[in-house]
Amino acid sequence: MKNPTREEVKQILESAKKIAVVGLSDNPDRTSYNVAEAMMHAGYEIIPVNPNADEVFGIKALSSLSELKEPVDIINVFRRNQFLPEVAREAAKVNAKVFWTQLGLANEEAYNIASDAGMTVVMDRCIKVDHAVLVRK
Repeated sequence: MKNPTREEVKQILESAKKIAVVGLSDNPDRTSYNVAEAMMHAGYEIIPVNPNADEVFGIKALSSLSELKEPVDIINVFRRNQFLPEVAREAAKVNAKVFWTQLGLANEEAYNIASDAGMTVVMDRCIKVDHAVLVRK
């Protein structure tokens, strides 16, 4: 498993507009909520994906990636490591450019599934931190 370079991550973040957040909680105390909220304030369109939430930030939540009606640039995943291969298989079917797992999350099987499907894979990195450090807006 090898993450893209800092410059490649910067290019991903600068060109992306739409992020599907898998495991996005509607609880403001959860990391996924805070990270997604920061990315939304940075100008990204956020699509919540969580079967246990009706809506997050006033946006209707999808129960799975298969419900996406349009392509997304980044699939940002907040699910435990054992669920990552399943999420990667779903992601491979929805025409996303980037499969990104949050800090502390990495799974070789998921990495291979996503990269074999043609996605750029970023694992074990916080998208909010990378955006704050790499993207000057």
